[in-house]
Parts: sequence; structure tokens; C-alpha cells
Amino acid sequence: MKKLFAAILIAVTTLTQFAFTPLQSKPDKSPVEKAAEQTLKKQIMTEAAWAMQLQPVTVTASSSPRSAGGKHDFFSEADYFWPDPKNPDGPYINRDGMTNPDNFVEHRKAMIRFSKIIGALASAYKITGDVKYVKQAVIHLKAWFIDPETLMNPSLWFAQAVKGQFTGRNYGIIDTIHLMEVAQGIIVMEKAMDAETTAAVKKWFTDYTNWLMTSKPGIQERDVKNNHATCWAMQVASFAKLCKNEVVLDSIRVRYKTILLPRQMGTDGSFPLEMARTKPYGYSIFNLDAMTMLCQILSSPQDNLWNFETPDGKSIKKGISYLYPFVADKSKWTLKPDVMYWDNWPIAQPFLLFGVNAYHEKVWLTTWQKLDHNPQVEEVIRNLPIRHPLIWF
Repeated sequence: MKKLFAAILIAVTTLTQFAFTPLQSKPDKSPVEKAAEQTLKKQIMTEAAWAMQLQPVTVTASSSPRSAGGKHDFFSEADYFWPDPKNPDGPYINRDGMTNPDNFVEHRKAMIRFSKIIGALASAYKITGDVKYVKQAVIHLKAWFIDPETLMNPSLWFAQAVKGQFTGRNYGIIDTIHLMEVAQGIIVMEKAMDAETTAAVKKWFTDYTNWLMTSKPGIQERDVKNNHATCWAMQVASFAKLCKNEVVLDSIRVRYKTILLPRQMGTDGSFPLEMARTKPYGYSIFNLDAMTMLCQILSSPQDNLWNFETPDGKSIKKGISYLYPFVADKSKWTLKPDVMYWDNWPIAQPFLLFGVNAYHEKVWLTTWQKLDHNPQVEEVIRNLPIRHPLIWF
């Protein structure tokens, strides 16, 4: 009888404890996230299957005799610089908007490949919960950030060099926008990663963020007046979020509200400095995507950048509202066509998806769903760091 009473007491106690233990559940997905998952799921699973078959390729897999850096240093050459016809062996000259196909871009291609791999694996993990995707991602993360034989140095001294002029330039910092989906993918997969790898990878991103914020090229890029400054801030915000550096995140929120938005946006919602370029359409889209991602990364219940507006009425919503008609129907564009890649834009731009999530303009979602979600043109991919939007919700 005593044994029966004890068993009943244990059962009652267990049930009582269970009844008062809050269940750990995932937050409900927004209707926009659900629609995005439905649109992208087949593509994501195909990309993840591709990524599961790949071995790492880092900056150490290729090199250029024109690089002033070492084996572990990222190197690229400025896209719009060409040999001078009057002095073929002399310094390169600028042809704004015209990409030189003979420049060294193998490190950039390797980084974009890495970004695609991690973005696809993190997206598939988010959909399925299958840790096999995380295990594969860790192999690539270790190669890029930990393995002493293959890692990339956490600096960018030799990016977008110009033959005969610069061994590297601050403008090259824009090349590492493709590490953003790596950082965000780690955030999504972190609970399934081993602590040692996570700590080492975060150490790399901490070191790189410090370089971006304190080095001469980093400070120069921060203070550029156009999309380069937006992309500097977008990267710092993304990497600081991974490393949970609230001081840095707060500083970028202030920069967005006091410098980036008020100085770059016109009162009509356009970006005058981008509109003045030889590729005004593509650059306007690119800068709007970057500012939109700043809002997505930095917004919190206490400081919602989606609702921020300058005293003269500039806001991210005004920017999206200005550009949307030209994305929905490019024939309405009022300026000359871009000098290159005019036919390749727009694609499924991030500003449409995250904009509709913030403002519930359903037509933006419909347009996003109709556009190309899997671009193949290198120049388009280079200017589209957010290719796996599910991991950003």
C-alpha cells in the first residue's frame, strides 16, 4: 500500500511540475515569412543539396601576381579600371560603370560561393531542423575562419587595387558584404553548433569588425557619401549582431538616423548621388536594399528604424515608395538606361520583401514573388548580398 501511495505521489508531482513548466515554442511566423518560405522552399532545398556536396574553397586556393598581400589576404581589383590605350603598360584609368572582365576577382567569387553555401544550409536548417546542414556548414566555417592553412585574414588591405596606383583601396571593403549571410547563417544555426567553433568564428568577426571601425581604409569607407558608406554600416551592423556587441549596434543606429538617411536621401525618397552615376537604376536599387537591411538588422522594439522619419520627412518607407513603381514597371524609369546590365535588373529585391513585412503593402509582395529569385549574372549577384531572405526574419 505504501509503495502504491508513493507511486501516485510521484506521478502527481510530475504532472504538477509539467503543468507549470512553460513550453519552449518558436515564435509564430509572419504571413510574409510564410509566403516567402512557400515561394522559395523548392529552390532552397535544391541549393542545400548542392551545398552538401561541396568542399571549401577559400582565398588560399588562388592568387594573383599583382597582389601586394600574402596567401591569406583577400585581393581584388577595382571593377571600373582599365589599361590606358595611350600607355598600355602604365597605370590603369577609370571608366565608371564599365566592368573590366580581365581583373582578378577569384577571391570575390570564392567568397560569394561561401556565402551561397552557408545561406542555403542555414535556410534548409531553419525549414527542416536537420542538423546535417549545420555539420556541413561548420566544415566551411572552419576552413575560412579557423584552419591556419586556409583561413582568410580578418582585414581588407588589398581589395579593389588599381594597377600602377593603389595596392588596395577603402572602396574594396564593399566586397565583404557577402560575409553578411555567413554571419546571419551562424546566428540561425548557432544552437546546433559546437561552442568551440562558434567562439572561434565570432572571434574572427570581432577582429574584422574592429578593423572596419579603426583602420584607415575602414574609416575612409565609413565617411564616403554614397552606397559605400551604407554598405560599411550594413556590414558592421550584421557582424556586431552576431557578436552581440550592443555598443556598436547602437552607434550604427545613430549613424543611420543622423548621417546615412538624411544625407543620402532626397526629400522625394530618391538617392541623388546614385542617380548621378552611369548606372543610376542599379545603384538606386542597391543602396535602397542596403538601407532596408540596416532597418531589418538594427530595429528593436525600443528603436524601430522602420518607423523613423527625419524632420524633413525622409524615411525608408518613402525610399521604397519612390522606387517601387520603377521596379514594378521599368519602362517608367525617367533617366537614361544604365550603361551596363540594364536588362538584368530588377530581380527579387530584398527591399520589397522586408518592406512589405514592415508596411503590409501586399502589391510589393506580389511583385517580389514574380521577379527572378535565382539570378545568374555575376554583376547582379555581386550587388545582391541578401539571397536567402528566410534567415533574416
